[in-house]
Amino acid sequence: MTAPAKGNPASYFPSIETRYGRPVQDWIDLINTSPLTKHMELVAWLKTEHGLGHGHANALVAHTLAGRA
Repeated sequence: MTAPAKGNPASYFPSIETRYGRPVQDWIDLINTSPLTKHMELVAWLKTEHGLGHGHANALVAHTLAGRA
């Protein structure tokens, strides 16, 4: 399997799993069950409630919201 291109939100996934000790799918499921719907609201929520850094939160939200379209 080829690594995702730099700039692709999925390129952050290996470091997210390593740093936070949870599979990416757990984060995606968490985002999908949140009552929040706006990108930056979800990013802020992941940062404040779950301790993610901005880049990691942004990558997860971008990937998850893109999958909804």
